[in-house]
Formats: sequence, C-alpha cells, structure tokens
Amino acid sequence: MSTTDRNPWYWIPTLYFAEGIPYFIVNNISVLMLAKMGVPNGQMALFTSLLYLPWMIKPFWSPFIDIIRTKRWWILAMQILMSVAFITLTLCMPHPPTADIAAGTTPISLFSVTLILFAITAFASATHDIAADGFYMLGLSTRNQAAFVGIRSTFYRLSSIFGQGVLVYIAGYAETHGIGFFGIEAGNIPASWQLTMAVTAVIFSMVTLYHTFILPKPAADRSRLSHESGAKEKAGGKADAKAIFREFGNSFATFFTKKGLVLAIAFMLLYRLPEAFLIKMCTPFLVASKSAGGLGLSTENVGIVYGTIGVFFLTIGGILGGIYASRVGLRKSLWVMAACMTLPCLTFCYLAELQPDNLWYISTAVAIEQFGYGFGFTAYMLYMMYFSEGEFTTSHYAICTAFMAMSMMLPGMVAGFLQELLGYAMFFWMVIACCAATLVVTYFVDKKIDPSYGLK
Repeated sequence: MSTTDRNPWYWIPTLYFAEGIPYFIVNNISVLMLAKMGVPNGQMALFTSLLYLPWMIKPFWSPFIDIIRTKRWWILAMQILMSVAFITLTLCMPHPPTADIAAGTTPISLFSVTLILFAITAFASATHDIAADGFYMLGLSTRNQAAFVGIRSTFYRLSSIFGQGVLVYIAGYAETHGIGFFGIEAGNIPASWQLTMAVTAVIFSMVTLYHTFILPKPAADRSRLSHESGAKEKAGGKADAKAIFREFGNSFATFFTKKGLVLAIAFMLLYRLPEAFLIKMCTPFLVASKSAGGLGLSTENVGIVYGTIGVFFLTIGGILGGIYASRVGLRKSLWVMAACMTLPCLTFCYLAELQPDNLWYISTAVAIEQFGYGFGFTAYMLYMMYFSEGEFTTSHYAICTAFMAMSMMLPGMVAGFLQELLGYAMFFWMVIACCAATLVVTYFVDKKIDPSYGLK
C-alpha cells in the first residue's frame, strides 16, 4: 500500500487523539485519582512526578525506533500494550477503606500495581510519540504534512479535553449520583474511578483495533536493519545501523558543546518553575475540603472547570501566543510572555486566600491562569527551536524536550511535601516567589537571542 492509498482524514485525527489520551491519563488524571483516593499530597506528587521520566529520557531510545521494525509496527504494538495496561488498571483498581480516604491517610503502597501499570503506560506512550511523529512524515506528502499540522494539534487538544474533562466528569458523576446499571453507589470513589478506567480501556482498545486496519503502509516506512535479499543488502543494513549509532553519539556530543549551553539549560529548567509547582497541586487544591484549605469542588466540577474551560483557554493562549511571536519575533515577545507565565499564578493565591464558592469566579481564575500559561509557554517552545538550530536540529530538539520534561518532574517531586508543610495558601505564595527564577533567566537569555528569530 502506498502513501497515497489512504486518505489522511481516516487516520491522522485518531492517531493524535490516541497519542494524547495516555499522556493525560498518566500525568494529570493519576494526580486527581490518587488525591481523591486519600493519598497524602507528598507521596502522591512524588510518585506521579516520576512518571514524567519516560518523556525525559526518550531521546536515548528513539534511534532504536528507526533501527528495529517499522514505525507502523511500533505504533500498533504500543497501542496494544497500552490497551492491555488500561484493562488491567480497571481490574486491579484498589479500594481503600472509606475512613482512610476521608482522613487522607491512604498509603501509596496500596497503589503499587497501579503505579507500575502507569509506568508501563508512560514508557509505551513516550515510544508511541516517537513512532507516530515519524510515521506522520513518512505517511504524508510534504504538502499534506503542512496541511494537516493544525489537524493533528487540534485532535491532540481534544484528547486533553476528553481526558481531563469528559473522563473526570464521568468519575465525578458516578461518585456523586451513582450508576445503578454498573452497581456503583453514590459516594463510592474507588468504583467511580474504576468505571472511568473501564471507559478509557474500551475506547482506546477500539481505536487500536481501528488503526490495525486503517493505518497505511508507506513504502518508506522500513526498518533500518531490514534487508530484502542477498548479502550485499544485509551488509548495507548493518552499515545503516552503525551510522545511526554514530550519528546518535555525534548529536549528543555536539549538543553538550554548544555555545551558551549552561544558560540554555538554566532557562529550560527554570522558566516554567512556578507552573511546575502549581500544576501538580492545582487539582488536589480544587477538590480539597475548605477546612484543609481547598475549594471543596466536586470531581464533576473539576472536569468542567479545569479539564474543559481551563484546557480551552490554554489552547487559545497558545494560538494567540504563536500569532504574537510570529509578528514581533521571539526576542520582543519574550518579556511579555514571561509576564504571562508568572503573573496569572496570582489567581491561585486569590482562590486560596478567599476560598470562593461561586463557580464562575473559580472558572474565571482558572481560565486566566491557563490562558497565561498557554501564551507564555510559546516563548519556551520557540527558544528550544532556536537553541536546536544547526547540523543536528532534530536530535538537539529532542534533547531539549528531555530538559523540558525534567523541568516539570523535579519540582513536582517535592511539590506535595512543600504543600503539606506550608498549606495551600502559603504554597501558592511560594509559587509567586519562584517567579523570580523565571524573570532572572529571561533577563540573561534575552541578551543572547537574534532579534530577527521567529519573525515571518
């Protein structure tokens, strides 16, 4: 089957929808689920932050996706593995005692199997990302690659709304109202999340089955080690593999000898520091009781406020940020975007200090913060592209994304312990103090950027 034998509309939307679901399950829904199950914030944040690790180290195994098998094989194999993981998560969902959930004293050890399955899903998802992005380029003509870049981004964002909005709403509805057809009584938190995982497993398995028949088989999608016939082709395959490993080594060597490396790494690790702390604690804060310093929202409302309204304004912020940067360039937009990355964090200080009951006030505050993050994050992405320019642009950008994942993982690991020590209100004020790190690295990076970079 050639590249042109399959209409891209048949598989691009579903492929990138499938790419987003496991990411948001592992990195976002796991946080809310464990918080609702009564796991203390310190333990919850530490172990869920470690789930970022596969995305941090994926540049180290990305060459093997080229060397071994086809991109199509990797996509289907990882989707099957994730489907099995979601099914197993459903069947193995722990049911902590109600008293432990209410007291917030559920031990994380009860979720050992759950965390292992999340880790397997994380590694499979990171591998799927590598294969899907490569397959996108192999399965489309250059013209179609440009034409469908907006489509793939849109459906990835829709998977975010589905994961953080629809799935969370399902869990909240089952918890609040119960669903007699499934034997779930109102107030049964573990059963509500078990249903949510079951819905995820069914939908993801259906998408996997669909892709088994629908994904095209581009002629260019071949293993580097594949050989069609004869000793000559076989030797050529081995040479290709050696060349890949050689280039792999060169890409790392040249990255870590680039001019301005220390400043670039500091920027990649510190620019998002406030958001890295905030994003790990925002959903636990929304559902925590008023007496614990939270807002006491139902899981349903979190799905609406954060998973739907928040994601919508995050997307709008990202779109407008890209338009603004393309008109004035990265350097002129950097300070505006740094301000948008930091100042909206004050909305959570407002929420923690006043603890409003009005859902419109809460939604507006979340919308402002998420819009600012989406707008400000554009500068971060553009800077990674800027720093990656050169002979090994693709490989260097992949290494930059590893530092991007690290920038979220390391603060997240301690965020829960800090929140338990400080309380929610003081924790969010600490987040505001961390904005100084963003401003400092922005000040030094601003002097090094080519003024013309990013302009149309």
